[in-house]
Amino acid sequence: MSALHHESTGPDGARVLLLAGSLGTDLSMWDGQLPLASRWRVVRFDHRGHGRSPTPPGPYTIADLGRDVLELMDALGLERASFGGLSLGGMVGMWLAANAPERIDRLVLLCTAAWLPTAAAYADRAVAIRTAGSTAPIADAVLNRWLTSPFATAHPDIRSRLRAMLVATEAEGYAACCEAIAAMDLRNQLARIPAPTLVLSGADDPATPVELQAAIAAAVPGARHEVIPSAAHLAAVEQPERVNQLIGEHLR
Repeated sequence: MSALHHESTGPDGARVLLLAGSLGTDLSMWDGQLPLASRWRVVRFDHRGHGRSPTPPGPYTIADLGRDVLELMDALGLERASFGGLSLGGMVGMWLAANAPERIDRLVLLCTAAWLPTAAAYADRAVAIRTAGSTAPIADAVLNRWLTSPFATAHPDIRSRLRAMLVATEAEGYAACCEAIAAMDLRNQLARIPAPTLVLSGADDPATPVELQAAIAAAVPGARHEVIPSAAHLAAVEQPERVNQLIGEHLR
């Protein structure tokens, strides 16, 4: 497929950090991480079917999304880079670190899972989204999992922007990524990840609860696990300063 839409920020020649977002977001989800570009070259990108990236027909697999990233790295001339992914982005990161370990320097996994006990619900959601032809019918329910209630109340502008981002996601791209999540089971690949790995949890995340990240950290050799208070699924949006501090420490 065509190269993923991406934006690069930071000094030329600096070490590269790729950032991959969640289901239903585009690269602007990572606006709060742009301060990291003072030290690293931050490359944010849209998954296939999201934002300004192409939307090939589904179904997709996590491996498909991972190969998209390898193509992007090749197009950018990157032999090796660090990778940070939240939710769907973290699933892609685990696949990359296990299946193309020579390409991933350091790995940051946020609010994600190697396998979801609710996988069947994602298959059902794919059917519902294709039937509706839009993500709009699920938008408010998804937003309630993305943000804690106090944060959403205090920052209606951010909630509104995230909702618009979700509703703008093409139905086919969203549904096909739901199918990728439903079919995913990366648990038997975690032990072969050699990259130094930081696993971050949102303490109040109902979509991928803390125990799912704890299981990843227990399986990846030498992984570190940190829980971020007062954060739901989009912990990087709710607590950017703490997330940036932890990422910065890990990359150094």
